[in-house]
Amino acid sequence: MEWHGRGAGAWVGRLHRWPFARSEPPRLVDLIGFDGLKVEVEYGHAYPMVAPLIRPLDPEPGLLERTNHKWHVMGDGSLCLLQDDAAWTGRESIVGLLLKAAGWRVEYALMKADLIDAMTLRGIVDDDQLDHLVALAADSGTADDEPPDGVSE
Repeated sequence: MEWHGRGAGAWVGRLHRWPFARSEPPRLVDLIGFDGLKVEVEYGHAYPMVAPLIRPLDPEPGLLERTNHKWHVMGDGSLCLLQDDAAWTGRESIVGLLLKAAGWRVEYALMKADLIDAMTLRGIVDDDQLDHLVALAADSGTADDEPPDGVSE
């Protein structure tokens, strides 16, 4: 990752494609490519008391995805990775958020393929319930850059 010193600072770079303890699902590379999610991790001046913002840069969620909670994207394009503010106390490692962001990338592709209606509340970091859908999504041929549900942006 590369450091950018504007504001309180930010890292920009790619996460691992599948940084989880279990085996990578078959055809994941066909679904999301070889590289993982490109992100910007932006720290605020209140860090560590306020969690950093993680913005996906590739793929970058469109306006429609920023205005519908089922995508787990905030209006500013950052990911909604915590269920409530109390989930971050300032003692947590950012690694947990980065793992969730890597999982968001896979769920994003599953949403684009219309195989799930909304992103999961728990994420896929420790939950394999969506792993079997990866090959189905890869077979569907739905590109990540297509608008959801046939809507034009």
